[in-house]
Amino acid sequence: MALARAEGSPQRFYSMSAQIRRERDAYYDALERSQKGELDVTDWLVWFPDCLDRAILRADDVLGEVLREANVWERLRDQPLPDRQRAVVNRLLDGFEGKLTSGKWAKLTKVSTDTALRDITDLVALAGLRKDQGGGRSTRYSLAVR
Repeated sequence: MALARAEGSPQRFYSMSAQIRRERDAYYDALERSQKGELDVTDWLVWFPDCLDRAILRADDVLGEVLREANVWERLRDQPLPDRQRAVVNRLLDGFEGKLTSGKWAKLTKVSTDTALRDITDLVALAGLRKDQGGGRSTRYSLAVR
């Protein structure tokens, strides 16, 4: 709370409480070491600003992801995309495991591989997807991020 008040700003883009929650065990370990024995608070004084640094770095990562998403949707904003294309783009933005192929697209959207390839080709033309290195039957696609 003192840290938040010292900033003098009503807005913060990092969450110290969320970071402490993620590092709960380390937080309690540092606190316990500071409260037992000779009451040496050095561990706590070292841990706390390091935790703050990790909270700020995490906020930077989260902001980067938000900007990445905004960039993709900004490019596709005026395009009339079918629901299945929107759904797959959202899935890719949310952290799709592995590489996207027309076969995976077909399974995700429950369409034929020909329809999947047409959907992918449309998104490549709209700069929503890009073709990765390689080709043939194993052609892979990923989000086109600028």
